[in-house]
Amino acid sequence: MSDEELNLSAAQLDALKEIGNVGAGNSATALSQIINRRIDMNVPRVDLVPLEAVPDLVGGPDAIVVGIFLRVYGKAPSNILFLLPKKSAFYLVDKLMGRSHGETTKLDFMDESALMEIGNILTGAYLNAFFTFTKLTMLPSIPALAMDMAGAILNVVLVQLGQMGDKALVIETEFLSEDDGISGQFFLVPDPGSLETIISAVGVE
Repeated sequence: MSDEELNLSAAQLDALKEIGNVGAGNSATALSQIINRRIDMNVPRVDLVPLEAVPDLVGGPDAIVVGIFLRVYGKAPSNILFLLPKKSAFYLVDKLMGRSHGETTKLDFMDESALMEIGNILTGAYLNAFFTFTKLTMLPSIPALAMDMAGAILNVVLVQLGQMGDKALVIETEFLSEDDGISGQFFLVPDPGSLETIISAVGVE
């Protein structure tokens, strides 16, 4: 798959950004209900980037992050990676578990399960938005979770993905809660041919 084939027009990127906005809006609503806090969101950017550039988008390869990974099945097979800075992940766990802010300093099995469920819900919200705009059914696998340096997580994931696609569709979503910030990056990495399927289904030349 060459770079030339993957160049998107401004109109196509705008269409993908609209899908990202709807997906992030769905996610923010779901998250608000789960942690009982008002969550606002914005989508600062939607872009197509080389996979090797992904670590720089999350604070560099040494940044400690929580990564939630899912395989997507359907007419546009893809992979989803949802990355949260450690601080945001711990903040979320505090809220989910009814702890005071700053109480979580490491993740136990229950904490990881809660975060994977959040990843499931947020991914579902994005995929529902994709379905609304494209009518492409995309079903996620059970999520996997790891906390490590961004470079280490991405190396493991990218080794698997490198055989599938060389670009990631980045929907960089920032969630803002009333009392603190939750930020996260949402990456959709389409298999070869899947991005063309998605763009074609969006219907923008």
